[in-house]
Amino acid sequence: MQYLLMLYADEGGWSRMPPAEMEQAVAAYGAYTQALQTAGVLLGSNRLQDTAVATTVHVTDGKSQVQDGPYVDSKEQLGGYYLIDVADLDAALAWAARCPGASHGTIEVRPVWSM
Repeated sequence: MQYLLMLYADEGGWSRMPPAEMEQAVAAYGAYTQALQTAGVLLGSNRLQDTAVATTVHVTDGKSQVQDGPYVDSKEQLGGYYLIDVADLDAALAWAARCPGASHGTIEVRPVWSM
């Protein structure tokens, strides 16, 4: 079953990291991604650009309303994702707990509705 692991964190936190800590974080995400690939469960992943360049679209009475910025203001922003294919929710939760982002943000695990 496919699950989307959505990584939420304070997007400004990255730029406040000292260079050595940034290198460690990059290495941790690289190792995590490699572990997913080695296990054969990774379908895709990417980091998102900051919410400052987001655009939100909403349709009311058949008319599109376009706004700059994210849908909601929050303490943590969606910064990236991993799409994985695992046996069940327990396996998805185990992978989410191993994600480096779980130590400084939140990982939302959501099953993908295959269509």
